[in-house]
Amino acid sequence: MRYKNIIRERYKLIIKYIGMLTMAIGGFLLLPLLVLPFYPEEVIYIEAFLTPAAIFFGIGFLLWKLTSVKDDVTLSLKEGGIIVLISWIVAIIASAIPFMITGELNFTQAIFEATSGWTTTGLSVVDVTKASHVFLMWRSIMQFFGGVGLIVVMLSSVLHPYGFGLYNAEGRSDQLLPHVKKSTKAIMYIYLGYIIGGTILYVIAGMGVFDAINHAIPALSTGGFSTKADSIGHWNSLPIEMVTWLLMIFGTINFATHFALLKGKFKVFFKNGEIRLLLFIIAIFTPIVSYFSLSGLYTSLPATVRRGFFEVVSAISTTGFSLDTFSNWNQFGVLAMVLLMWIGGGTGSTAGGIKLYRIYLMIKSVWWELKGYFLPPNSVVENYIWRGEQKLYIKAEYIRETANYIFLYMATYFIGVLIYLAYGYGLTESMFEFASSVGTVGLSIGITSPDAPVGILWTQTVGMFLGRLEFLVIFFAIAKIVKDAKYLATE
Repeated sequence: MRYKNIIRERYKLIIKYIGMLTMAIGGFLLLPLLVLPFYPEEVIYIEAFLTPAAIFFGIGFLLWKLTSVKDDVTLSLKEGGIIVLISWIVAIIASAIPFMITGELNFTQAIFEATSGWTTTGLSVVDVTKASHVFLMWRSIMQFFGGVGLIVVMLSSVLHPYGFGLYNAEGRSDQLLPHVKKSTKAIMYIYLGYIIGGTILYVIAGMGVFDAINHAIPALSTGGFSTKADSIGHWNSLPIEMVTWLLMIFGTINFATHFALLKGKFKVFFKNGEIRLLLFIIAIFTPIVSYFSLSGLYTSLPATVRRGFFEVVSAISTTGFSLDTFSNWNQFGVLAMVLLMWIGGGTGSTAGGIKLYRIYLMIKSVWWELKGYFLPPNSVVENYIWRGEQKLYIKAEYIRETANYIFLYMATYFIGVLIYLAYGYGLTESMFEFASSVGTVGLSIGITSPDAPVGILWTQTVGMFLGRLEFLVIFFAIAKIVKDAKYLATE
């Protein structure tokens, strides 16, 4: 009986946090209306945002205000996962409503677009040539909060005596500072600072202010939503591409590693395995992709390398910006991009994919295993890698957990590819499109469109959601809810 009371108290705290986040989501829905003074003719869209904002803020307020919690209740990682899972579902549903109220998208399309926004994927079924400024801004706002994370936003702004489980549940395993609240504030400062700096650089490079804001946010959040149908390629401007390179690379780097860089610890920064692997991959794949896939499409070497470098960085950072279509690429180039999208960016960053840390750890694990054969039988070796500002000593369970995650990721990926094949798409196209979905990348070979089959859109939606919240958080949260419900139902 006592344990049942403890469970109930914990779920009260869970409900209270969900209420707090639901209120925040209601507030987020008001933010795109800030563009109305600049585009007054779009005031017709105000109701599409005010109505869901009022509803979700009201629901959140009731959940928060009417839930009493004892002071000694704490949250575990799995309980934090429940909050993350439910709050992200609420955010996606709330964000889809404005698209449906105006008739811009149907239910499936609206959920797809909102999921793509919050997971910072960038695949889209919106015709940006016809979309209003309010909705273009709303897409960027979703990617802003999806990139930094709902939990980071909440923990950086409110008191949170039980916040560490929440912090970890949303994929943040590295603390920048000893205190969780200070860590989340540091993340917000870094994130906002880069976005403001990126916007200024875009304007200097020749973008208009509105376009600059709506490309700085998706570039840093590795989201990839654009205000132009042909993405960054619309401008055909090397300075604009260079700003985008910088933001995409910044977006794919772990925030703890950023912190070391901003503190001037350059040696520590370049000791990080993720940084070394990222630079190595870019250096290897750029010439390979440029030569074997793009040399026949461009007449000059600079144009070939420029395109190759941009697309490689976009894929490995899981941003999804592009300079051109992929429909004329050969299979080598397409499969090279698939491999990059599998790998993805840094842990604790805004990027998706398997993550550089996991790939680096498995490479080091193979090396350590081979090296171990040449060591004396009784030798004791402490293997470590650099992560953030410190050494991380690797235990056997870390490698096992990483291998399990990669297996789960790839199993999900191939199930998704099989669904594409069942709908009649080719193998290469299916592999590319679902790698982009589950890796939260946003590059498309042409399958994603408003006319895509409903089953394909829902497959991509589920893939994006699983990829952003990293599978295990979702599975553990659902398992805990079911287990606790069964326990509470027993006499």
